[in-house]
Amino acid sequence: MIPYGRQLIEEDDIAAVVEQLRSDWLTQGPTVARFEEALCELTGARYAVAVSSGTAALHLAALAAGVRSGDTGVTSDVTFVASANCIRYAGGSPRLVDVDPRTGHISLEALRKVVAELKGQGKPPKVIVPVDFSGSAADLEGVRAIADSVGAAVIEDAAHSLGATYTARDGATRRAASCTHTQFAILSFHPVKHITTGEGGAICTNDEGAYRTLLELRTHGITKDPAKLKQVDGPWYYEQQSLGFHYRLTDLQCALGLSQAKKLGRFVARRRAIAARYDRAFSEAGFSSALRPLGQPPATVSSYHLYVIGLVQRAGETLTQVAARRRALYDGLRERGVGPQVHYIPVHRQPDFVTAGLSQGEFPGADTYYAGCLSLPMFPGMTDGDVDRVVDAVGSVLQKTS
Repeated sequence: MIPYGRQLIEEDDIAAVVEQLRSDWLTQGPTVARFEEALCELTGARYAVAVSSGTAALHLAALAAGVRSGDTGVTSDVTFVASANCIRYAGGSPRLVDVDPRTGHISLEALRKVVAELKGQGKPPKVIVPVDFSGSAADLEGVRAIADSVGAAVIEDAAHSLGATYTARDGATRRAASCTHTQFAILSFHPVKHITTGEGGAICTNDEGAYRTLLELRTHGITKDPAKLKQVDGPWYYEQQSLGFHYRLTDLQCALGLSQAKKLGRFVARRRAIAARYDRAFSEAGFSSALRPLGQPPATVSSYHLYVIGLVQRAGETLTQVAARRRALYDGLRERGVGPQVHYIPVHRQPDFVTAGLSQGEFPGADTYYAGCLSLPMFPGMTDGDVDRVVDAVGSVLQKTS
């Protein structure tokens, strides 16, 4: 079975972990700091705080952005649930926004309407969380302008986009998670992402004060900084000055992350080559009338965390019928040794969000996108033969089910 995604662990990665096992440090120590420095080099952000998962990163970013009980945050309807849950963890209520079905990215038009509605209700959003879907950056400048109109912070969910770039309105090329147009950006190092620490994540920021806050939130809200202590009983002394969490990442994990970080350029180049091979194959007449690769937003260069195709809706066909064809394609691919996946079930459909009254609004873009989307295998360890095998399997299933 060719999975939709998987890590690529090489001998030097294994050696780095073994070396760390033989060192004096296993939990949080100097290797964490070195990994954070490497993340700053990769993204261009001034500061990075490594934490135990991408979800933990979102939670702490929401707290550092000031989200508290009674606040509202806004995020995309097509994302993993953590993008919305982080607002709830901080005590706020998420408001979901529809997407452009061609790209899966948050719709700026829908975002403007939701933000204007919330402002009119006297509850402008405290934070907006745009999602860099599938590997390409959201329109961060566009989101920033909307956020500035109501004084909201912006947290870029860059879990999919490490290594991606976008061209700003001034013509300059920016890196995903650089925090050029956001207060915070978060990363994920789950095994299917661009680099892995097993589990892990990070928050990037250019704000030194926010950085210091994040360091304390990561470790129970505890500080040993003499300048902050209320009193000092001895060199062992520390104080919990806020309610924080145990969200630390370990030196053992960061040894792997450091080794992986050196390979990001190679990994992303291979992902782009795989995407180009898929693109060429699916542009042929036998495919182009039946499916379309996910569109890329303008002025972006994707790092291809995912390669998503969408089934073309036929004349007179309902979304339920499109979804039935998607299921047939999914099942047919698995029968042929190809493991696709669906990213994502729109958050507004999740029972917990419905029960909590958090699914208000109309989401035609998200529903259209979801009915026909399917993620095909995409990871740097794939060979050209693997890619061709996936393409042949897609063609075989489409021929059988059309």
